[in-house]
Order: sequence, then structure tokens, then C-alpha cells
Amino acid sequence: MIDAREAVLQLQNVALTYEDAKGEPVLALNGVDVDVRDNEFLVVLGPSGCGKSTLLKVMVGLLRPSAGRVLYRGAEVRDTLQDVGMVYQNPLLLPWRSVLHNVLLPVEILRWDRRRYEPIARRILDTVGLAGFVDKMPRQLSGGMQQRVGICRALITDPSLLLMDEPFAALDALTRDQMARELAQLWERRKKTVVFVTHSIPEAVLLADRILVMSPRPGRIHRVIDIDLPRPRADGRKLGAAFEDYVDAIRDIIFSFKDA
Repeated sequence: MIDAREAVLQLQNVALTYEDAKGEPVLALNGVDVDVRDNEFLVVLGPSGCGKSTLLKVMVGLLRPSAGRVLYRGAEVRDTLQDVGMVYQNPLLLPWRSVLHNVLLPVEILRWDRRRYEPIARRILDTVGLAGFVDKMPRQLSGGMQQRVGICRALITDPSLLLMDEPFAALDALTRDQMARELAQLWERRKKTVVFVTHSIPEAVLLADRILVMSPRPGRIHRVIDIDLPRPRADGRKLGAAFEDYVDAIRDIIFSFKDA
């Protein structure tokens, strides 16, 4: 059994260069060293364009680094990882499939036994308050409900690693706050290894065990901040001054980039 403090995903001196529309090389990431620990909630913060989403794609094997190595449980990542769930800003639900059938889509793609996973899908939907919506179509759901379906779909194969790329960015402020609380509660129950990208500093502090603050392009890990706040964290306001101190300190770091 892997120790909870042991790294399951490692990026070692990773750099990534791509060509822009004019064919010019762009250095997106440079010298990135990251250890993602088993069952931790790791949040990535940074200014727009710093390479947060690119970092996730490198982690999962969708992009190969131009330099450095990515290791998953000690083995170098040379292809897209299979033991991973992805959640994007847009839930990307298929409009002609019901909620239940959208959640079961990865099972069908992998050609697993759909009958075995249907009760599992129903249980996961129940945990996020969607038990009464299994037969609804995506157009019949609110934005927050659609994003819940996207999270359930990512969890249906019980992946060890869950990568989330600004999953709440398109939601209104109230729904976003509610979704962050629900995700914190869901993580408490299921304890996945999560890497979560966000622009929201309070959201990051509410969710994270650790926060990686990235520098402007080329993206580097500028600071690693351990969040020493008690769990469960259903509401940052109830955590008092310590919560606000983290938010203020991280905001000062982000704002310092604009003055550099």
C-alpha cells in the first residue's frame, strides 16, 4: 500500500515548447518539478496564460514534454494515462443521451459490463443529489447540475487520479460556491488524488491540501503552500481568520507578478 505522503505522479524538470499560429516557438512550461501525493487535493493557481491547463495535459499524457520526465507510480508516462478521470470547464455532455447514459459513457467506451456499472452510476448520482434526474436530458438541467453529471462521469470508472480544469468557471457565483462545497464533501467521502486548476483563490484555499502557485509564462512553480486548516471545510467563513490569512497571502503573491 502506498504511503499517503508518497508521490504517485511526478514531473521532473519538465519543459514544453509549442509553435504558435505563425510557427514561432513558445515556451509554455519550463523547469517544472511537481510531486502529486496519494489521496491529496492539489490545487494549481496562477495568472492567465501561465500554463495551468497545459500542465494538466502533460500530467495525463495528452502532451509529451519537450524536456524532463513524467512518472506515474514510478513508470515513465509515454501515452495517455488510463487510470484517470477528467473534468473540464464545459461538462461536454452528449445532448442526445440521458443523465444516466452520459455517466455510463466511459464504461461503454472501455467495453466494460454496462449492467454491472449502472447501479454504481445511480449511487454516484445519488451522492451529488441527482437521483431524481437519471432519465433527464442535459437541456433539462441547470449549469451546476450538468457539471455534477460531468464529475459523476469522471468517477464512474473509479480512477485513482482525478484532474479538474477550472470545472466551475462558467457557473454563477452562488452555484460555484455551492459546487465547491459539494466537491469538498465528495472528496472527503471518496479520497481520490485530485489536481484542480482554478483562478479563484478562496476556492483554492477551501479545497486544497497544497496549492501550487505558478509564475507567468513560461510557467514555473513559483511557490508551494501547505494549507493547514481543519477538515471538513464546508464553508471558508467558518474557518475564520486563518482562512482569510491564506487568501490574503496568496493574493499578494499573484498581484506581485503584475508589479514585476
